[in-house]
Amino acid sequence: MSAPETWLVTGAAGFIGSHLVEALLHAGHTVRGLDNFTAGKPANLAPFRSRRAFTFVEGDIRDGAICRQAAAGVSVVLHQAALGSVPRSLEDPATTHDVNVTGFVNMLLAARDAGVRRFVYASSSAVYGDAADSPKTEARLGHPLSPYAATKLANEIYAGTFARCYGLETIGLRYFNVFGPRQDPAGAYAAVIPAWISALLRGQPVQINGDGETSRDFCYVANVVQANLAAGAVRAPEAVNQIYNVAVGAPTSLNELYALLREKLTPRFPRLAAAPPVHGPFRAADVRHSLADISKARRLLGYEPSHTLAQGLDAALNWYIEML
Repeated sequence: MSAPETWLVTGAAGFIGSHLVEALLHAGHTVRGLDNFTAGKPANLAPFRSRRAFTFVEGDIRDGAICRQAAAGVSVVLHQAALGSVPRSLEDPATTHDVNVTGFVNMLLAARDAGVRRFVYASSSAVYGDAADSPKTEARLGHPLSPYAATKLANEIYAGTFARCYGLETIGLRYFNVFGPRQDPAGAYAAVIPAWISALLRGQPVQINGDGETSRDFCYVANVVQANLAAGAVRAPEAVNQIYNVAVGAPTSLNELYALLREKLTPRFPRLAAAPPVHGPFRAADVRHSLADISKARRLLGYEPSHTLAQGLDAALNWYIEML
């Protein structure tokens, strides 16, 4: 970990952002958070609000003045603020673009003008689109299959352009299906793991889209935190102005995920032993298989996942249960 600096976390009240705030404070850094609470929750930041090393700016990244205020005096930006969800982007591509692209450029401009040392940002495995390669390697992309994917690809293009034109150091992290504590199990756009756990514990049917053989590379949030901190601290020139996959490097089908969740929950909730899933239609714009090659992050960032899917579920399960 680097010497103490001031780090800005955008989307600080969100699922991933709040974990980054916690880890940075634990490491002795000064942390500023930025969030407008569209998706983030004040409760996620409550444990840190009394810390002298933590300050908070409430505002929207679509507001350039707010971005400049948040970036002033900062050494490293960890940009997490975005509107996630493929289905939401299909329903409302304009707002997804406004937040994810216009807001992203606002933050790049603010970082450039504030003399920020490093701009680390959350990209997504969605940028691989219809690429048939498996595992996914950073250099080979397909065509985006959703407006959300297009916004994340635009982020990567803009970050690379700012690095070349203005000398701003940037690192993009392509997240693959992140899960863990503080991930919202409610709402129309809930990620699959919290949504399924919530449904199981409420006695509701779990719907698997398609035949259940769609696969994902599920990544526990501690792995994502590790990658962000490494990206912000790395000094090797060859590691900067790069894009990295952040995942575990292991595929899990939806059928396998459902069986694993039921296996881990049944000892506490025996009725789940006889809870079958319900299969529905394939979801529009869904990628069939998503598996990451993480060798580049291992080589240049020293990234090594601390949690497999099963280990992450063991670490997070109590939180999911207590939140219901």
